[in-house]
Order: sequence, then C-alpha cells, then structure tokens
Amino acid sequence: MAAAVTAAACAAGVWLIVNGSRDTAPPQPSVAQGFTARPPDGEAATERAAPPLPAAEPLRVAVPSLGIDAPLTRLELAADGSLAPPPEGDRNLAGWYADGTPPGATGTALVAGHVDTRAGPAVFYRLGALRKGHTVRILRADGRVAVFTVDAVEVYDGRHFPDEKVYGEAHRPELRLITCGGGFSRTRQEYLGNVVVFAHLTDSQARGAGSAPLPWARPPADRFSARSAPRTATRSAGPANPAW
Repeated sequence: MAAAVTAAACAAGVWLIVNGSRDTAPPQPSVAQGFTARPPDGEAATERAAPPLPAAEPLRVAVPSLGIDAPLTRLELAADGSLAPPPEGDRNLAGWYADGTPPGATGTALVAGHVDTRAGPAVFYRLGALRKGHTVRILRADGRVAVFTVDAVEVYDGRHFPDEKVYGEAHRPELRLITCGGGFSRTRQEYLGNVVVFAHLTDSQARGAGSAPLPWARPPADRFSARSAPRTATRSAGPANPAW
C-alpha cells in the first residue's frame, strides 16, 4: 500500500487565515503520545489484538474521547498518487481509502478527514489531542462495531513523510487516522505536515436490529466551535494523503 499512496500538500487552513487568531489553531500531539523505542518495565507494549473481521464497508467513525461521530465516504487516489480528500461541503465527514483494507480486516486501513474548511473547524480538528489508550470505533455495514485502541499519535513534516511506516501493510488489523497538522504557512496558505493516529483492533461488538443508540453517537452540539479547542500557538499539519 505504501507504494500506491503518497503524501500530499495540505492546502487547507483557509479558516485560520480568515479567522486570524493564533489561539484557535488545532491541538498538536505531544512527544509523550508518540512511539517509544523501549516501553517502561512492566508496561505492556500494546493491548492484545483482537481476531480480524471479514471485509465489510465502513459506515461511520467515532472517537468517544473527542466527541467525534461522522459518516464515512469512499476516497480514491488523485492523479498524483495522493489520497483525494473528502468533499469540503460537510465539515462532519471523513473518508476511507476504498481501494485499500477495510477497517477490521487484516492490513492497514486508512481513514482521513479535514482539519478545517472555509466554514471553520472540521471533523478531525482535535485529532492531535487524542492519547494512547483511547479508542476509535468504526461502524460497519455488516452491523459490527470494530474497536481500535490508539498505539501512538505522531506529527510529520510533509517533506519527510514516512510512507512505509504509515501505509505499510500490517499483519494484523490496524487503522490510521490522518489529517493536516504540524506548522502552518500563511505565505503558502497550507499546513506543512500531517497528524497521524496509529491504532490496532482490540475488540468488536455486534449491532443487532433495534439496538439502542451507541453511547458515542451524540457529539456535542458545539463541537466545531473554536472555543472547544485547546489554546495553542502551534499550527497543525496535514496527512499523508489529503490536501486538507
């Protein structure tokens, strides 16, 4: 997969320019949320992986700790080999790479979303605030919810994006969430890198007909308000696929 998908510039951030505030930039992951060379003694390297699921179309992505609950659309590669971003018309919309691994199956599944649009913060605006051990849930067309546990949250300069590390094919069900992040160039009017969440499948839950609403399916009404974002002077970066 790494050979098929390449990093792209993050030509988003128009809202930051129009808004003109240094206090409303997207949060960035701390060094503590990245991969460590050697975990502390007594600390499990990762939570045990769950068995892979059969391939099925993903319908929604949810991140309970961030109040994210969004529909998923199919994404394809652009002419330059980068992953085309979701349409900008719906700020609460993410996408998955439909020619790759579906979330829950063995391999590396890719889900990407805008950090912001001209209208304001978008679905993955606060992705950089995610922490190790938090969960990401994918509702699938087969009625199952694939539950992924976050292993690391990292930010990369777009000029040195680690394609193989992010897109390389895994031997277990893994997930990558990608958006713009890092620094922001007002001259070029784009983000300079990408925030990437690494996660692996740790559970799956059956969803029967008539089931009660999922507890994470009620995002705060003001989730896209700049007031809900942590204050930071650092701009966020872009993904290894989209121009968002």
